[in-house]
Amino acid sequence: MDIIDVAIIAVYIALTLGVGIWISKRASKGLDSYFLGGKSIKWYYLGLSNGSGMFDVSGTAWMVGILFLYGVKSFMFMWIWPIWNQIFIMIFLAAWIRRSNIMTGSEWILTRFGDDKSGRASHLVVAIFAIIASIGFIAYFFEGVGKFMTIILPWDLTLMLNDAVFLTSDQNYALLIIFLTTIYTIKGGMFSVVATEVLQYGIMVIAGILIAGYAFISVTDAEIQHVISNEWSSVLFSDQLEGSWSGKYKAFNALIDTQGYKMFGAFIGMSLFKGFFASIAGPTPSYDMQRILSTRSVKEAAYMSGFTNLVLFIPRYLLIGGIVVIALVHLAPEMAASSTLSLADLEIILPKVINEYVPVGLKGLLLAGLLAAFMSTFSAFVNSGPAYIVNDIYKKYFKPEATDKHYIKASHVASFAIVILGVIMGFFAGSINSITLWITSALYGGYVAANFLKWIWWRFNGWGYFWGMTAGLFVATLQFLLDQYKGSFEVGTWLYEIGQIPAIYMFPVIFIVSLLGSFLGTLLTPATAMETLKEFYKNVRPWGFWGPVYNALHKDDQTATKNTDFVSDMLNCVVGVVWQSSMILLPIYLLIRDYQKTGLVLLVFRVTSVILKFTWLDKVKKYKD
Repeated sequence: MDIIDVAIIAVYIALTLGVGIWISKRASKGLDSYFLGGKSIKWYYLGLSNGSGMFDVSGTAWMVGILFLYGVKSFMFMWIWPIWNQIFIMIFLAAWIRRSNIMTGSEWILTRFGDDKSGRASHLVVAIFAIIASIGFIAYFFEGVGKFMTIILPWDLTLMLNDAVFLTSDQNYALLIIFLTTIYTIKGGMFSVVATEVLQYGIMVIAGILIAGYAFISVTDAEIQHVISNEWSSVLFSDQLEGSWSGKYKAFNALIDTQGYKMFGAFIGMSLFKGFFASIAGPTPSYDMQRILSTRSVKEAAYMSGFTNLVLFIPRYLLIGGIVVIALVHLAPEMAASSTLSLADLEIILPKVINEYVPVGLKGLLLAGLLAAFMSTFSAFVNSGPAYIVNDIYKKYFKPEATDKHYIKASHVASFAIVILGVIMGFFAGSINSITLWITSALYGGYVAANFLKWIWWRFNGWGYFWGMTAGLFVATLQFLLDQYKGSFEVGTWLYEIGQIPAIYMFPVIFIVSLLGSFLGTLLTPATAMETLKEFYKNVRPWGFWGPVYNALHKDDQTATKNTDFVSDMLNCVVGVVWQSSMILLPIYLLIRDYQKTGLVLLVFRVTSVILKFTWLDKVKKYKD
């Protein structure tokens, strides 16, 4: 690597650490300052921070791979995360969540189910889920950033012990970057996280624009058209996924056949099913919810969520699209000729393109941008996960009367513990893809049912939530273990057969098990106290099946009104999903020089933006806390 590129990376790391540590003094005022920034941070900074947190390097490497292999319709693969969550949050959930005025997602649960035994059980299980999710995401980051750095940087950091490999080079790179990020995150809390993420977002945007520009200049229209087909550039699909490659690139079709997405109609149907329920369930108790709770008002929570969508997708897909265009021209022939082509080859497209085909200077800036993407997302989880350990477990059940200084020190210990456990999990993960599918399908499957019901059904109680989440988490964990050890099962056994099922298709199974636990736990136990439900309904004002609660509330308060926005909210969500999708497709079509489709997508973006201005933004302006 050229000295110029190394210097750019070094300056970026020094600047990030400096900003993070410099601003850290503001975190020492108490838990509210440490985890939520004292609810004093402006919504657009939180929106930039939230977008930066979602711009992670492991996810970017995965998206580069699927866009390269599957073509434009791969944007639908993003629905398994589900990215629609951001639209549902923007339209109505941000306001519902922020009205609670609490610190964490599990603390929010107490406002829904009360502070009795059932409420505490539900409070505890969501805290455990948040901790497990944080550990899972850290493992996901560990797996991705190590592979990325090893290919980019020239130094071999392999650690040998007694002539055997103790730590691989990618593991050591991952440990080094994680250590540096953990320092400023633990030191400064939410203020440092937001400040560094805003800085990192700016670097990521510059990197995305420059790599897109370089791809546009260095690759000709003819070179692109020589590689891709009409099928590759089409968003249309049928029940069966037909390979979009022909001629000398047919090896890619064979790889597609092995990845579990061949029944594309079923996959999209599953993604739509999962996307709807997971989106209404709301954000998982992680950094996304933390940003909502950190806003200064209900109105600003909605603004922040909408702004996150706007600042995330176009810059991210400028970078992804630029990398893919270069890879299509320069790497596709070599990869298609390989006799050992596998999913692992897709995961290294991103670093390989940067290392071999990006010029000096731009390489350093791009690497700094991707390091920023990793560090911002990682720091968000390191800051949000410990909040549940300290505020919702340690403070509530073990040490309720300690000083703020004591709790902040406990937060430091909790942060280190989560990082260490996440790294350990990362050591045993098979690939970025395996962790991605587990988080998005299995783990989310255990979360969705109970969190969907908590919004819409008044009778759903704390025990229902506890058993629904517990059942889902149990099956999700079992699925992860089966996937990791599927190679050790005897062919033909039921364990072997279950281990071969792609995680996305396990989502309905886990969802149904969790739903069953939710209903049984609810119907076999008493309802939540009516006073708790009335207070919750009065503050949050959700739509759904709340008739008995509304009637009871209306007797006490004649001014109480029902939320009748279900239809308008759902229509806005549909428009929002189209709006979001247009921001993904626009950079892709521009970079592959399909100007007709670029113009069409731009028109869709403009029309949906105007619709949302009148149906959502004007409504938000009238919000009152």
